[in-house]
Amino acid sequence: MAQAAAKHGHDHAHDHDHGHHDPQELKILGFWFFLISDVILFSVLFATFIVLRDNTAGGPVLSELIKMPGVIAETFILLTSSFTSGLAVLAMNQGKVKQLISWLAVTAVLGASFIVLEVTEFIELIHEGFSYTTSAASGAFFTLVGTHGLHVSLGLIWMIGLMLQLKKRGITDVTRGKINVISLYWHFLDVVWIFLLSVVYLMGVM
Repeated sequence: MAQAAAKHGHDHAHDHDHGHHDPQELKILGFWFFLISDVILFSVLFATFIVLRDNTAGGPVLSELIKMPGVIAETFILLTSSFTSGLAVLAMNQGKVKQLISWLAVTAVLGASFIVLEVTEFIELIHEGFSYTTSAASGAFFTLVGTHGLHVSLGLIWMIGLMLQLKKRGITDVTRGKINVISLYWHFLDVVWIFLLSVVYLMGVM
């Protein structure tokens, strides 16, 4: 009877293990759902821009206003930030907290520099008469590029919060999961920017 009771207890524990879900795994799964929804969002915005890019309503044409040196600088900065975020993950896997925080800080500075350049570009375009309300083409442009910039800004806030958490708690299972997620998010934003560079800027110039 004792053996039967022990077996029952073992089976119960085994069933419990199978029914248990790691909160960290659930968070990562939720992040993937969020990323999929973002892919859908940007797909719609890209499609809208492609359809409306020639509807200038007699106003300024984007291809005549694009300044490629600034766009190239933005691209270089964002791609470099993707590399530094990868170095942050490498430092985390090696258990080096200070290096992890340092690389995250470098990534954040690069991301902030990207935002400054993008805002400067927006201001210059508005001064040239190409504002959000000028035409359907300008509205589609500012919505698409601005949505990407907003995502970068949110990523910066998220990254700063993680740096503060790492200083307080160090590398734990929780912070490790968050670093992996922010790194994936940042790489995703780089991929979106490559599409932006190709569809909005390079095709616009051509």
